Amino acid sequence: MNKAMEHSREHTLSSAATLRIVKKVIRYTLIYALLILIALLMTGPFLWLLSVSLMPGRNVFSNPPAILPTFIDFANYAQVWNYMNFPRYIMNTVMITAMGVVANIILSCMTAYPLALFRFKGRDTVFAILIATMIIPSATAMIVHYLTIQWLHLGNTYLGVVLPAAVSVFNIFLMRQTFLSIPSEIRDSGKMDGASELRIWWQLVLPLVKPGIAVILLLEVMAFWNNFLWPIVVLDDPEKYPLAAALTYLNGQFSYNFGWIAAGTIISVIPIIVVFLFTQRYYMEGLAGAVKG
Repeated sequence: MNKAMEHSREHTLSSAATLRIVKKVIRYTLIYALLILIALLMTGPFLWLLSVSLMPGRNVFSNPPAILPTFIDFANYAQVWNYMNFPRYIMNTVMITAMGVVANIILSCMTAYPLALFRFKGRDTVFAILIATMIIPSATAMIVHYLTIQWLHLGNTYLGVVLPAAVSVFNIFLMRQTFLSIPSEIRDSGKMDGASELRIWWQLVLPLVKPGIAVILLLEVMAFWNNFLWPIVVLDDPEKYPLAAALTYLNGQFSYNFGWIAAGTIISVIPIIVVFLFTQRYYMEGLAGAVKG
């Protein structure tokens, strides 16, 4: 009798464990299926653009539309590279992006540091005013920016392209939240050793906020690399255009040859992907640190 009861109990426990395993497998299957579906929806346009860039011929909008290339052909890449002066446009983009990223990192860190760690009258008011400016659409300031750049005689220069976006309120907010997570003992130890505030900021504090700086680096690289409207407004010489503006010019000339446009777009996106792959770990750490701060 006892053996029968024990066998029945073991069978019940085994059935319950099997049921839990089945429920767990179904749950994870549904979760992964949903994640794969979301990933396909998010990467679908990019994958289609990559497919179009590898299609031979000019008619990619056939009926029904072609999704996958019948065979891989890099002719579009070679032709658009030979037609456009890609090294020149890439160099323009690198110069504009480097100037903008360096300016944003330095100015954001220098502005956020006193707002986070100093105690002075009106600090919270200044920070509130800065945050309030985030509700103003950037497009509304374009005319003011243009008039200012022309008044400074910076038209048709890279500095004129970079200056209006040399610092971002969001970056200041991000770095302020990151600086708030720094222990006050770090700054106190520097003062005890007789270090100046600038030296404390540069040698002691900045090495501890590398993830936050990596977030700014990634966001600003994407912003300056993909910026096309403002450079077209400021720059009079098309030879000074960054890559995104040059591709827009290509779209206007060869809208019928979408394979060229797709190939040029893929070439312009590759550096962004490389930068993200190298900074994604710091990017997640920086966002997490800013939220915690």
